[in-house]
Amino acid sequence: MPKFRLLYEYLQCEQLIKANNLYAPSGRCDVETLTLAHCPHYIEQFSEGQLPLKSLKHIGFPWSEALVDRTATAVAGTLLTAELALQNRLACHLAGGTHHAFHGHGSGFCIYNDLAVCARQLVVSGRVNRVLIIDLDVHQGDGTAAILAEHRETVTCSVHGRLNYPFIKQQSDWDIELEDGLTDSAYLNILRFQLPTILQAEQPDIILYDAGCDVHGDDRLGRMKLTDNGIIQRDEYVIRLALEQQIPIACVIGGGYDHDHRKIAQRHGLLHKTAYRLFEEYGL
Repeated sequence: MPKFRLLYEYLQCEQLIKANNLYAPSGRCDVETLTLAHCPHYIEQFSEGQLPLKSLKHIGFPWSEALVDRTATAVAGTLLTAELALQNRLACHLAGGTHHAFHGHGSGFCIYNDLAVCARQLVVSGRVNRVLIIDLDVHQGDGTAAILAEHRETVTCSVHGRLNYPFIKQQSDWDIELEDGLTDSAYLNILRFQLPTILQAEQPDIILYDAGCDVHGDDRLGRMKLTDNGIIQRDEYVIRLALEQQIPIACVIGGGYDHDHRKIAQRHGLLHKTAYRLFEEYGL
């Protein structure tokens, strides 16, 4: 949890957060919107602190009122990020990417699946006709794939470690499995080969981009070998691909794991620094 505050403080120190570019949701995501992706009974159990101990262990967090507030507010932040992207072509969240949450249960530090909720809300509200989720977290977006499997207006693409968590994979619309230990060049070559084909095939109205930094070589769970520069190149490639094709892109931070939370915040901040530079380059 500390990484979210530290990310905000890091971007302040880097002078990337300014009075005219920082937005906050007005409050929690409402229950009606959450039910676009989640079981009402599960939402009620979590909100009231009535989840079984086994379910909480599967999530990985102890229950608290603060956790309820933070979790639903983070989903509202993803919804706001998508709306800002539709208005400005590019926007980045300081949280989000909780892609292991399923319809009726949470897992892997994920309680509500903000990507699935946001994708469904964009379509149901009529804001867009087609959403593409590009998930480059090192772990498969299994919950996202399962929730959205029957919704053809939402397309899931997960680029993830073949041997990494979750060990039982779901079926995304596009699954690209990677071997452990990929370096910058090998990883980027795969993206350059795959992503243009996917965009051409799917023709999305908006991209939700999960920019997990757990592909970093120093991440304690990632098992990849990307450097800071490799992550910068990855994020620049994805964002520039969207901007060049006039597709709005909303970015969330996804996963990142290190005992030093400041290092994680700085790795997540690579996304925002890259997006800031491109926002200025494209005159957005």
